[in-house]
Amino acid sequence: MITIIMAEDHQMLIDGVKSFFEFDDNIKIIDSVNNGEELVKVVALKQPKLVITDIRMPKMDGIEATKIIKQNNPNINVLAMTMFDQPDAIKQMIDAGATGYILKNSGIKMLSKAITSVTKGETFFDPNVAFNFMNNYIDDNVTIGKSDNVILSKREIEILGLIANGKTSKDISEILFIAKTTVDTHRKNMIKKLNLSSANELMKYAIDMKYQF
Repeated sequence: MITIIMAEDHQMLIDGVKSFFEFDDNIKIIDSVNNGEELVKVVALKQPKLVITDIRMPKMDGIEATKIIKQNNPNINVLAMTMFDQPDAIKQMIDAGATGYILKNSGIKMLSKAITSVTKGETFFDPNVAFNFMNNYIDDNVTIGKSDNVILSKREIEILGLIANGKTSKDISEILFIAKTTVDTHRKNMIKKLNLSSANELMKYAIDMKYQF
């Protein structure tokens, strides 16, 4: 059972998430709060497996609350769920100890996948923020959020960024100092992973998911 405490200053969002997981046998929202100070107190008392927190909240923001939670309870995972997609905000949450970051407009299915991934010890990024941190934070076993549970490697995301900018396999091989055949293999693997049918669909996917420089 994944036990969760949720911190969010919009009660309607909390109620919506609770309703979705109400009959889920594996995920349970055991408490919720509306500010960072209360979050720190309730987490210390109830010791959940996961904390889902917004960044901007009254009394104490999610960044500071995450720092305190991770200092006192390093085994508790933290997932940021926010409207902020700015690199500075993401970096501050990751530096504070969060291992997941999704946007509120991502949908409940992505939230469910993020919860599962983070509690398994994986790092989970919303696809719309993942590329911002590819070089510094995303390793070869990170989960990039998508409804089909797709897992892409750091190198694959890097190549997607170049594909989105119209680079050929030859261009990519020269930029990344790898063989053209290696690039072609990555392309084929991504097409298979993403359930696509052609190189053109892969380019469209890369652009749609904002894997761009």
